[in-house]
Amino acid sequence: MDRDGVMRWVADYERAWRSGDRTAVSRLFTEDARYRTSPYEEPKAGHAGIQEFWLDDEGRTFSVAAEPVAVEGPEAVVRLDVRYREPVAQEYRDLWVLRFAPDGRVEDFEEWAYWPGKPYSARSDA
Repeated sequence: MDRDGVMRWVADYERAWRSGDRTAVSRLFTEDARYRTSPYEEPKAGHAGIQEFWLDDEGRTFSVAAEPVAVEGPEAVVRLDVRYREPVAQEYRDLWVLRFAPDGRVEDFEEWAYWPGKPYSARSDA
């Protein structure tokens, strides 16, 4: 996988996400793909598991800016800035850690999302 291929995949993902196209899951992810919305979350598994939450943002207006951070063989890291508009304005910066299968679909997806003003380190008394 190269940077252009990664960004084509990200653009296809965004189009499908934006339009609520659940059928795109099979084009974007392998049959046994694992999708973690956080590094410590249990993964959604396979097409059905991914499709289950695919429409969480249906009907919401948002913008996405993405750039590759690193691409090495089948592994890639992409940084995204996501800004949701009304009815609830929200933004976050996201890192996607992706592993591509030989056919160009993702077999492992791990998301690291950060929201402004939220602490992300362990408390000293924890």
